[in-house]
Amino acid sequence: MIIINRIMIAGTSSGTGKTTLSLGIMAALKRRKLDVRPFKVGPDYIDPGFHEFVTGNASYNLDSWMLKKDTIKYLFNKNMKDKDIGIIEGVMGLYDGFGTDRNTIGSSAHVSKLLKTPIILVMDGRAMSTSAAAMVMGYKVYDENVDIRGVIINKVSGDGHYNLLKEAIERDTGIKCLGYLPKDLNISLNSRHLGLIPVKEVEEFNNKVDLLVNYIEKYVDLDSIIGMSKDVELIEFQRNYNDSYREYGQGLKIGIMKDKAFNFYYQDNIDLLKEMGVEIEWISPLEDNRLPSNLDGLYIGGGFPEVFSKELQENTSFKTSLKEALESGLPTYGECGGLMYLTEGIEDLYGNNYEMVGFLPTRSVMTKRLQRFGYVEVESSNHINIRAHEFHHSKIIDNEDLDYEYKVIKRRPNRETKVWNCGIKKKNVLAGYPHVHFYSNIDFIKQLIDICRNYRGGEKI
Repeated sequence: MIIINRIMIAGTSSGTGKTTLSLGIMAALKRRKLDVRPFKVGPDYIDPGFHEFVTGNASYNLDSWMLKKDTIKYLFNKNMKDKDIGIIEGVMGLYDGFGTDRNTIGSSAHVSKLLKTPIILVMDGRAMSTSAAAMVMGYKVYDENVDIRGVIINKVSGDGHYNLLKEAIERDTGIKCLGYLPKDLNISLNSRHLGLIPVKEVEEFNNKVDLLVNYIEKYVDLDSIIGMSKDVELIEFQRNYNDSYREYGQGLKIGIMKDKAFNFYYQDNIDLLKEMGVEIEWISPLEDNRLPSNLDGLYIGGGFPEVFSKELQENTSFKTSLKEALESGLPTYGECGGLMYLTEGIEDLYGNNYEMVGFLPTRSVMTKRLQRFGYVEVESSNHINIRAHEFHHSKIIDNEDLDYEYKVIKRRPNRETKVWNCGIKKKNVLAGYPHVHFYSNIDFIKQLIDICRNYRGGEKI
């Protein structure tokens, strides 16, 4: 093994600007000809899309609630192969995660300790002077096993304000200040879904990134960040998954829907399918006229089908070919947006109805209120248990024609455990709201592969 250069960008809270700074640092290092591998703590899909956009490399999720410790270490080492530096963007505040104890699972702090990764803490410096030192000190002493190496201060009034904050922080905490970003930069990168950016706006987005990199190079000490990323320990792990799945799906071809409407996939899930020997065929229900005829299975991830419902409705030839394939037994796994697409239709917030594939005997209805949010445990009818995450503003109309495969369990410390049905099953189709990380339990994807292999022996479309 080799030492992996790495650093984590974490915030004192959500909204401090860690995504903007993470993107700026990633892009600035790429400008310096470094091959950057981006990562995101937690289950989020949006930020990894931005990461990939600015680095040219796929971004991977590091989730210590869904995945075991050695799994995270293994995947991190594997995904850092041949890369110059790993930049990990944290989630929420440094210590926020599942639970409220000091070693909160799923938090940026927890992942940083698992991967022995130094942290650069991002804080909002508005309306603050010496109190900034007290804040940084609190984050330092709360868990002294968390290696906070540096601080970047966002939304600073200017050099004078920054120097005042820097003096107090470095004097009282011993942690180096690595620079700042001025307030009122007018660079808004965190509120727009990358998957929704039209082609004509990509140039504008690139211009914003270039401007951000110029600010990073002017106000942030990149040399020190690179130096800190090299001052790290070897990550050791015990379990290696190579022999447990390799060639398990050899000879199979699985289609994956990916376009502006469907783009929520854990990159590790895609990689795992490839490492199992599966051939991937990319499909767009927005652009393609019909489903390819040589598939052994189909994977439809989450995304924004409600935003593109009119376009999806109008592509009748694709919907017809897909429904015919599903009726003929094509094995299909759908998550969240994929579930919505397979229903009879989507009703938007204004009561407008759009026809979808029409395979599952129900409809999905958009809601202003968030329906489900957070980590869940999924128990299938054949006793394969897996951890997952849900986040959706829609609901499925329940009826007696639906056959559910999952029991979904949501546990929270000091709160009542909630249990509900999900995972609609019909013929060889399984579709539900939970976003599943296949490495949580590889038997889950093996079972799906088995169904695809059995179908391969049957009649092809």
